[in-house]
Amino acid sequence: MDALGAKAFILAKLKHELPAARTYHSLEHTLDVYASAIGIAEQEGVTGEGLTLLKIAALYHDSGFTVQDTEHEEAGCAIAREVLPGFGFTARQVELICDMIMATRIPQRPRNKLGRVLCDADLDYLGRGDFSLIGATLFQEMRTYGVLSTEREWNELQVRFLERHAYFTATNKRLREPVKQEHLLGVKAWLEAHPGPGGK
Repeated sequence: MDALGAKAFILAKLKHELPAARTYHSLEHTLDVYASAIGIAEQEGVTGEGLTLLKIAALYHDSGFTVQDTEHEEAGCAIAREVLPGFGFTARQVELICDMIMATRIPQRPRNKLGRVLCDADLDYLGRGDFSLIGATLFQEMRTYGVLSTEREWNELQVRFLERHAYFTATNKRLREPVKQEHLLGVKAWLEAHPGPGGK
């Protein structure tokens, strides 16, 4: 399989076809998830074919946004099924990649170790120092697409999301979960300092 060719193809597609309004689901996000997946995989002992398929899944996981705004995981799988055989990937390998992509749909439901690594890589930033910086790009994207409008709505959403989210790998439970909990406290503190209508 020509993993480098598959990588070059999708990076070019993301660069040229992702809507500019996708400030979070951007080429930068894909590259961040790709790097995080490699780092987590190293800690989790993922090697060989599994590592190669994980890398491709990370690169293709949000490619569906080049096609449509909703159900982007299915659209990403459709791209993978159409493109990857041309780079020498077998039907079995493509389905393993699609299984990982589908696992990243919220709420995340990974079915195997590779899926657990990709899910944690996709939301790695929740437990990192750049949490607020990356979060701001998601707030901007959601506001652009009319999902929410105010900073208070955004932070209320963040509290709900952080409270429900759980990492799957031992690596991220150890390295990211404690920092994520600090971020949760910070967002709650912001909400307390900025009471909404009726003092909520």
